[in-house]
Amino acid sequence: MSEMTRRQRILAASRGQPPDRVPFFHFWRHSQIGWAERECRNRGMGMCWMRPAYTEHVEGVDVVEQPVRSERGSVVRRTYHTPVGSVFTEERREPGTGQWHGQRSWRDVSPWTTQRLIKGPEDYPVVQYMVEHTTYVADYFPIEQATDWLGEEGLVITALPHSPMQTLMIDWVGSEGGRFYYHYADYPDLVEGLYDALCASRRPAHEIAAQAPAEIVLCGDNLDGFLVTPHLFERYFMPVWAEQAELLHAQGKLMAVHMDGRLRVLKDLIAQTDVDIVEALHPPPMGDLPISEALATWPSKALWIGFPGSIYTLGPEETRRYTLDLLHDVAPGERVVVEMSTENLVSNENLLAVTSVLEGAEYPLDEVRLAALERAWR
Repeated sequence: MSEMTRRQRILAASRGQPPDRVPFFHFWRHSQIGWAERECRNRGMGMCWMRPAYTEHVEGVDVVEQPVRSERGSVVRRTYHTPVGSVFTEERREPGTGQWHGQRSWRDVSPWTTQRLIKGPEDYPVVQYMVEHTTYVADYFPIEQATDWLGEEGLVITALPHSPMQTLMIDWVGSEGGRFYYHYADYPDLVEGLYDALCASRRPAHEIAAQAPAEIVLCGDNLDGFLVTPHLFERYFMPVWAEQAELLHAQGKLMAVHMDGRLRVLKDLIAQTDVDIVEALHPPPMGDLPISEALATWPSKALWIGFPGSIYTLGPEETRRYTLDLLHDVAPGERVVVEMSTENLVSNENLLAVTSVLEGAEYPLDEVRLAALERAWR
C-alpha cells in the first residue's frame, strides 16, 4: 500500500477502509505550537480543526455583558432581554480566555458557568422565545479557509451544538445536584415544550451543515450513561440523531457524535443508531467500555479514541506503555483513529511518547508488527 497523507488516513479509517497505518491527530484547540508539535507532525501526527458552518442570529433580544461581584467571586454576567422577560448566565473566566484557542484560558480551561440560563419555571418562556426567534445563515468561509491552510496535514470538520435535550441537561438547566431531573419531574410540559422548540429551530442548522464543504460533521453531544439513562436516550436522543443522519448521509457526509463518558449501559442502543463515528470514546481507566468490546459491539462504526488524560499524569513512560497496550486492543487496526486529547493540553514529553509508538503502527497490526513495536520501546 502506498503511503497515505494524514488526511487520507483519518478518512479511510473513519469510512471503515484500511489505512496504511493507524491514524492519530491532535485537535487544534488543545495543541501547543512549537518544537514538539512540529516534530510529532513530521513523524505522522495529523491535525484536526473544527470550524462552524453558519452564523447564528437571535431576533428581538438585547444582550448585555458585564463583570459583577457575587457570592461566587468575580464573574461575567450575560443578560438576555426579550419582550417576554429577561434571563442571565454567569461564568468565571481564567486569564487568557478569548485570547487563545476556542475561548479557553492559557491553561486550556473553558469558562466555568456558575449560574445557568434556566433557574426556575419562570425562565422557560423567555428561553423558548429566544429559541423560536433564532435563525441560522450559512457561512462556509471558515471551513474553506482552514481547509486551504491545512491541506493534507489533517482534517477540517464542522460541528453542531449539543442535541436539544442535552442542551438542557448540560448547558441551560444543568445537572448539578440533580437540577435537570427535578425540572423534568416537576415541569414536564415546560421541558417538553422547550425540547420541541429546539428540535424545530435547529433543523435549518442541520441542513446547512449537511451542505458544508467538510466530509465529517461532529454532532456535539457529550454522552455519558451516568447522566443519560437508556429511557432518556431512546426518547430524546435517538430520534434527533436519526434525523441528522438522514440529512448528512444524503449529502455523503459522515456523522460523528462526541461520546466521551461511560457508555456501557447505552452500548446496545448506540449500536442501533446510524452514527458513523463514535468520537472521543475514552477506554478504561476513564471510561467503562474497553476498545475491543466497543469494536465488537459496533461493527459498522469507526472509533475516534480519546487518549485518557489520567494516563498522561503518570508520565511519558507509562504513556508509552499504555499506547502499546492500546494497539494490542485495537489490532488489526481497522476503524480506529487516536486523538491525542479531547479536552486538555498534552505536555511535550507525553506528545512525543504517544508519537514514538503510533508512528510505527503499520496496518494491519499483526503479532509480528506488535512484537517489533514492543522491542523498539524497550
